[in-house]
Amino acid sequence: MLKQRLQQKLLQKLSPQQIQLMKLLQIPTVMLEQRIKQEIEENPALEEGSDESEEQELQNEETDLDDFDKDDEDTEIKDNENSAENEFDISDYIDEDDTPFYKLSAQNSSADEDEKKDIPFAGGMSSQEHLLSQLGLRTLSDKEYLIASHIIGNIDDSGYLQRDIRALVDDLAFTHNVKTDFKEVLGLLRQIQEFDPPGVGARDLQECLLLQIKRKSPGPPAIENAKKLLEKSFNDFTKKHYDKIKKKHGLSDNELKEAINEILKLNPKPGNSVIEAGKNAQYIVPDFIVNINNGELELTLNSKNAPDLKINRTYADMLENMAANKVKTDSRQKEAMMFVKQKLDSAKMFIDAIKQRQNTLIVTMQAILDYQRDYFLTGDETLIKPMILKDIADIVGLDISTISRVANSKYVQTPFGTFLLKTFFSESLQKEGGEEVSTREVKRILRDCIESEDKKKPLTDEELAKILRKKGYNIARRTVAKYREQLDIPVARLRKEVI
Repeated sequence: MLKQRLQQKLLQKLSPQQIQLMKLLQIPTVMLEQRIKQEIEENPALEEGSDESEEQELQNEETDLDDFDKDDEDTEIKDNENSAENEFDISDYIDEDDTPFYKLSAQNSSADEDEKKDIPFAGGMSSQEHLLSQLGLRTLSDKEYLIASHIIGNIDDSGYLQRDIRALVDDLAFTHNVKTDFKEVLGLLRQIQEFDPPGVGARDLQECLLLQIKRKSPGPPAIENAKKLLEKSFNDFTKKHYDKIKKKHGLSDNELKEAINEILKLNPKPGNSVIEAGKNAQYIVPDFIVNINNGELELTLNSKNAPDLKINRTYADMLENMAANKVKTDSRQKEAMMFVKQKLDSAKMFIDAIKQRQNTLIVTMQAILDYQRDYFLTGDETLIKPMILKDIADIVGLDISTISRVANSKYVQTPFGTFLLKTFFSESLQKEGGEEVSTREVKRILRDCIESEDKKKPLTDEELAKILRKKGYNIARRTVAKYREQLDIPVARLRKEVI
């Protein structure tokens, strides 16, 4: 049964200004310039430059417009014979038969959808284009060329064929109406596998490495032993069962080591060599710059984070003339006036959001700088204090999510290197004496222990835990395994080397 009743609810909603600020906060410096250019292109009322008087004048114009909106709706303006005396006549810019452009545009994306913009880089020849250029040098029939081109189209950027040959036969029949068989497609694949770079067109890692080692064969004994390992003992090689390999092939320690060194020279992703050759180097652009001056830390914001933006004077004058002339004869002129006001409001909102972003970045980074002062003065990782997002949020009086947006993709340049800001956030670990230390300190000691271990008999996670406990860090084996995985270090068995 339906009932009517009164109900009170307490809701918290973000304003459009807050949403825009949150989006700008999470954009790194390298992307901010592109975002500003996009806004200038979309909003003609916004332009680059600085003018301190712009904001005050715009406020005065908005006040005039608000007074105009409060006038009686039935008030009539003078005839067009007096329009020549006005500096601006909106009718000169509006054709009766034209629909305003802003009414023809469609906004198909959600207002809350995060903007995903890629940083443009000049690209060279792709791996597939590189293969097709070599295919053109082969003497093939039209059918064979079509099949080979289809095979190349299924080779990924790493150089691997990601489609089964039987599936390729079906694809050619359905998409190109080409009747072929497994043997013909395999034969053309073998030809593609002869292209450069060596190893391209392989269907798995074993075949990729074998294609490369066969280019060197026949050769020294190390090459032949490496070929033998890849053909007959690949699984044992990947699991580093060296004793089993030596027994199976009758190899000495030195012969096995030379064969493994030859395999390590091979490229597991041959397609990447073509792509990397055509790419420009991607440089890290720091958002913050920290310097030490007479024992004191100095923080500056990257100049690209503080662009000069201002309101377009033409649009501001246009709004002022509209308000002064009280242009309200028909709906089209009124719509044009509201369009200008909307663009000016949007431009002012964007400028305010950029300024607020700068202030938030400075306040947050200064709090981190004060919290980790000892590290930023010395560069010693052992002096990094345990610090979580809540610690900084409490200091600056902002929400944890805001601090997370600031720290997530921002870089800081220090005298000791350029680091991702979020790397300074770490949990605490209590030593036997009750002292709290950062988990980064434990990870550094863990890495040092692994780097100095005997490579013929690497330390297990349990042995590493015992070493750390002797140093005063009360830590369990599973925690060592977690830290080791975070450092991207494999287990002891996979760290084993033949010396």
